[in-house]
Amino acid sequence: MQEIRCPKCNEVFQVDDSGYSQIVQQVRDKEFEKEAARRAEELEKAKNSELKILEMEYEKKLESALSEKSDDITDKEKRITELEARLESIESEKQLAVANAVRERENSFSEESRKAQKAISDKDIEIAELTAKLKQADNERAFAVDKANSEKNAELSEKESHIKQLELQLQQAQSLQQAAIDKVSSENALAIAKKDNEINELNSKLRSKDNEAELRCRAIEEKYAIELKNKDELIEQYKDFKARLSTKMVGETLEQHCLTQFNSLRMSAFPNAYFEKDNNAKSGSKGDFIFRESEDGIEFISIMFEMKNEMDTTATKHKNEDFFKELDKDRNEKGCEYAVLVSMLEADNEFYNAGIVDVSYKYPKMYVIRPQFFIPLISLLRNAARNSLEYKRELALAKAQEVDLTNFENNINEFKNAFSKNYQLASKKFNIAIEEIDKTIDHLQKTKEALLSSENNLRLANNKAEEQLSVKKLTKNAPSIREEFENIANRQSLPGAD
Repeated sequence: MQEIRCPKCNEVFQVDDSGYSQIVQQVRDKEFEKEAARRAEELEKAKNSELKILEMEYEKKLESALSEKSDDITDKEKRITELEARLESIESEKQLAVANAVRERENSFSEESRKAQKAISDKDIEIAELTAKLKQADNERAFAVDKANSEKNAELSEKESHIKQLELQLQQAQSLQQAAIDKVSSENALAIAKKDNEINELNSKLRSKDNEAELRCRAIEEKYAIELKNKDELIEQYKDFKARLSTKMVGETLEQHCLTQFNSLRMSAFPNAYFEKDNNAKSGSKGDFIFRESEDGIEFISIMFEMKNEMDTTATKHKNEDFFKELDKDRNEKGCEYAVLVSMLEADNEFYNAGIVDVSYKYPKMYVIRPQFFIPLISLLRNAARNSLEYKRELALAKAQEVDLTNFENNINEFKNAFSKNYQLASKKFNIAIEEIDKTIDHLQKTKEALLSSENNLRLANNKAEEQLSVKKLTKNAPSIREEFENIANRQSLPGAD
């Protein structure tokens, strides 16, 4: 159900999904029509603005062209005026020359007269040329005016054709828009009709469902009225039976009742479950029943049950809280996850008559129930625990992986320690070898330096021997030996000397 608030009265009312969809569709249709109208208006404004811009641009171009043509015409007129002024001046000069020639002809020789005639003919030729140029300028001015008018007419026709084209495009856009609006309107009408049919069908189905539900409710009320009557009769029988039992038999009867309930559903609902009496009393106390269930070797739920009942005529009335501590102790000693007290005590206490009572505020995962909630509570806890079975499997796998990881880390640490010892020994030996190499290098360096020094001394000795070891230098201070050498040399130089 959707909530809708009226924007005027602020009243909130609920509608179903179909009504909400219909309202949304109506809003969408209205909004679409508004949007379509707005877009059409914007398109019209855009076309008008474009036309205005084109007209302004055309007027500017036309004014520019007219101004250019006007400048050309003005220049031509100035030229014509100049030519006319020049022609007038030439004409006046011609008249002056003629007058001079007439005067000179009367008073000069024939040769001078011919010169004057020649000057007059030259002026005539020049006047003819200027007249032709003037006519040509007039023709050019007329041609320029005609050309400007033709260009203006061409641009005007182009503008009109462009305006017609834009109007045609606008008409096409408007027709497309109208077609789209008509299409959307028809689709909306079909959708609304379809929705109306669906609403009618749903209303008819709803009425039939309401009738079926009413009949079903009546049948259920009659059924539960009969069951309630049977329960009341059973309660009366149970009270009568209970009045004839001893206190021990009352408690054992409740245990037997719960065991019978469980066994009746054991094979169908709990085929793999363990549900037996707690007979281990080594710690001095024991519960009544223990429920356990496992899957693939993983226990996912365990419950310790304690059944408590008493006769209506018992003088000392017990409370349920009197057994919480002992039940929690038994649960912890037997390694159970949950603790449940199935109690008939405090029969008039509405707190315990409401159903399944969670007392985890005193002891964790502990519940107090009446016998009729015995099987439902087991089902609830079992189903909830089964949902966590996968997590328990992952936890067990993680624990196993953690053990493997621990062993792996231990192996790595052992390898690291052994490798570290070997590395330290190798590093020590390497450092010793490096030191010995350094010592050897120092020794060889000293030997090298000694050899270089010896080679240098030998070189100096050789240079001294080459420079100083001659007969002349050796006999410098021994003249007798020098004479002896000279005699030997002289004898060797004589002919026939050996």
